[in-house]
Amino acid sequence: MLLAVDVGNSHTTVGVFEGEVLRCELRLATRREWTRDELAVGLRQALGLAQLDFSALDQAIVACVVPPVLGPLTEALVRYADIEPLVVGPGIRTGMPIRYDPPQDVGADRIVTAVAAHERHRDGEHGLIVVDFGTATTFDVVTPRPEYLGGVIAPGIGIAADALFERAAKLPRVDISRPDRVVGRNTVGAIQSGLVYGYIGLVEGLIARIRSEVDWPCRVVATGGFASIVARESSAIDVVDDALVLEGLRLIHGRNGATGSRGTKRAPS
Repeated sequence: MLLAVDVGNSHTTVGVFEGEVLRCELRLATRREWTRDELAVGLRQALGLAQLDFSALDQAIVACVVPPVLGPLTEALVRYADIEPLVVGPGIRTGMPIRYDPPQDVGADRIVTAVAAHERHRDGEHGLIVVDFGTATTFDVVTPRPEYLGGVIAPGIGIAADALFERAAKLPRVDISRPDRVVGRNTVGAIQSGLVYGYIGLVEGLIARIRSEVDWPCRVVATGGFASIVARESSAIDVVDDALVLEGLRLIHGRNGATGSRGTKRAPS
């Protein structure tokens, strides 16, 4: 079985594949202070929810955008699962040339979602705009060939909501949910309108500008927690696909042969 781990700024997503079938998907809150052993305990407990254990794993792949976590996570898998994982980064085979400058500056999660989006939603004619609503909201552009062309990074809606609460003394913290109307009749409604409809405006505007810069038609694939809300309120999103990160990790692992398999254990530190 293949363990796929995506370490994001806010959450860590863990999946286990048996062949092409996703056996389980689990989410942990990311902590930059994790030690090797804490990570091993957390992974073991998470896998236990799906009635799995390290002994069931024989391969692993990791994408990580939180550098302090990568070392302890790799060490945990080496020491307790006897697997040195394949890490998404420079030199890895993705099947998609990177046109970013420099290529190593692209977040691993962005490459992973782009690879999966192309594999799942390509049609030979359209390029893709992949919008990932995470801690940051990223827009990644994939050509029809395919190539990773580049993209846009914007503050996530959660960051915007936190900043408004922290910097405006009289404004309350509110749930990020769709209000009944654009014109708020109270402070909570007004903030929700600004966050939700303002953010939808940001998404629609950036998608339109990206389309105006490329020479081919684009489909828009959205993923992440806010994707469904935007898709319900805007025709700019063509499809919502929440399986991109884990599926992308599986695809990239397959394109790199036996790398990241059991038995590549290093001496424990």
